[in-house]
Amino acid sequence: MARKATSGSSGGGGTGPGTARAGATAPGTTAPGATAAVPERLLAEATRLFAERGYDRTSVQEIVEAAGVTKGALYHYFGSKDDLLHEIYGRVLRLQTERLDAIAARPVPVTERIAEAAADVVVTSIQNLDDTKIFFRSIHQLGPEKQKAVRAERRRYHETFRALIEEGQRDGLLRPEPRPDLVVDYFFGSVHHLGTWYHADGPLTAEQVAAEFSDLLLHSLRPPATPGDPT
Repeated sequence: MARKATSGSSGGGGTGPGTARAGATAPGTTAPGATAAVPERLLAEATRLFAERGYDRTSVQEIVEAAGVTKGALYHYFGSKDDLLHEIYGRVLRLQTERLDAIAARPVPVTERIAEAAADVVVTSIQNLDDTKIFFRSIHQLGPEKQKAVRAERRRYHETFRALIEEGQRDGLLRPEPRPDLVVDYFFGSVHHLGTWYHADGPLTAEQVAAEFSDLLLHSLRPPATPGDPT
């Protein structure tokens, strides 16, 4: 199984996915020191079971038994199986968004930022391949509000990436003809397709695939060389 992104707490107050009431002890656990690992264990086992059996064929009971906790412990951290699915993808998207924001803010030429951002999303997608495969296979099974929230979060990520393309076009470093929206859709369509063919034991590492994807994107967007230009 691919390495997973570190699970973080959801923003804001309350007891949403990945959070617990301050000072509370989770039901179904026996030692205070073990409570910190409970959400991660639940997410790890849910990810494994969803990948092996499918979201709709995995029961809450199977998840809690695999994680070694009770249903009460699951409902202490997550409101439902639906919340587990939402958090499986949400933690990856949060990681990728934080990294893209940092890359976009770097004081280097925009073509370098685009190359780094393109490579980063490929590497982090491969490192969390089970998470992304599960989500795209099962997004339709989320409730309407969660689907809406996830799509809004993904749209913000894509808008940040698109802004880099637009900056490159304004600066004359990229061809002006391609529509930035289509560039983003084309590139991320390829990234989302990784789950159908990439294997960790295959001939290419995540970094090698990332370098190829990044190079292909920039090569397709750079203005054609004119006679006399340095190569």
